[in-house]
Amino acid sequence: MRRTDPEGHGPVRFGPPPPEDGLPVLPELSAVLAAAASRAEAEPVGGGPALKEAACGYWDRRGLPARPGRVAAAPGAPALLVALTAALGGDVLVPRPCAAWWAPYARLLGRPVFHVPTPAENGGVPDPYALLETVRRLRAEGGDPRLLVLSVADDPTATVAPPELLHETVEAAAGEGLHLVSDETWRDTLHDPHGTVLLSPAEMLPERVTVVSDLSGALLPAGWPAAVARLPVDGTGDGLHARVLDVLTALDARVAAPVAAAAGYALTEPEPVTARIRAAVRLHARVAAAVYATVVAAGALSRPPQAGRHLYVDLEPLRPALAAHGIGDAQELEDFLTARLGMPAPGGHRFGDDLAAPRVRLSTGALLAGGSPEARAACLTSPSPLELPHVQRALTLVKSVFDDLRDDAQRWEPPR
Repeated sequence: MRRTDPEGHGPVRFGPPPPEDGLPVLPELSAVLAAAASRAEAEPVGGGPALKEAACGYWDRRGLPARPGRVAAAPGAPALLVALTAALGGDVLVPRPCAAWWAPYARLLGRPVFHVPTPAENGGVPDPYALLETVRRLRAEGGDPRLLVLSVADDPTATVAPPELLHETVEAAAGEGLHLVSDETWRDTLHDPHGTVLLSPAEMLPERVTVVSDLSGALLPAGWPAAVARLPVDGTGDGLHARVLDVLTALDARVAAPVAAAAGYALTEPEPVTARIRAAVRLHARVAAAVYATVVAAGALSRPPQAGRHLYVDLEPLRPALAAHGIGDAQELEDFLTARLGMPAPGGHRFGDDLAAPRVRLSTGALLAGGSPEARAACLTSPSPLELPHVQRALTLVKSVFDDLRDDAQRWEPPR
């Protein structure tokens, strides 16, 4: 993570990477990658036939029919978002907070980015009335809003937007003629897949929604960059797909051939891959629940994590303790917790939140990464993974840091 101004808290243009899983690479994936390591030819821009066919099958199984001619692959979701933003033009709307990597790529293209508030219950999807008001205001001031980026399973808040809210927001966006990019990187990481309803905006508005999925969310290690996009399947998708490929070509944004082979294998969802996903999701859900219980018991605020490998924590109730430590904003809180916890704790300002609000994203993968490869692999099969020594040490440290802040807040609380 880098600050624009290392001495102050100037505009933050580069955010932290998405949460990693802290687990060893699946052996079957390693074998596919190794078998393709001798391939000398470059993967075509937008992905080769095998990768695109695998992506179509992946979406077909989720009720989103796809055709290879409307699929594009790239070395990571950022390249796809750059291409889509360049192809669609106009101003960009995003929720507040939102994934740290969304806004910088629009600004890189010189496109204004406007944050829209989300409801209290969830992140990732803007409040429909706030969206309509933002669009009205922008157009009244001469703006040209065309693109809304959202995520039903969200980074950084780890929440899943309810279908009724999503429906209202999609209707509002459609009424204003916006194109939607649905970042579905975390859709396969639901902590309670049988008790959580996740709908894609593409199911509601197929002609105006592009779905983007970074495979590091559930299918591939973060160090093997690959992402796929499903563009609208009706006639409006033809021109957009061509423009996206033009931008990817200009960037020479190709998936490395061995990574494309591993991505194609993972997208077909063979049993080793699906078994690993289920085990990893269960593990991260347990770790996230333990961290959530710790921070809430200490007096901080957080929405219960529902997806992903992270949770979003608001330390406003602990403001007296933070002030006693000289912490006045999210950047100072990030510095403090990163040092105390020994793991990245990016502040909410990295995600478009108010710098003055003491919020951070905590990642569960960092709590698993302290052990040997064998110890980390044991997390997946242990009946009591939270009691494994390296996990227990990490959770104990989190509890100690937040309990100290709670005690300091009580000590510094003014008498009533």
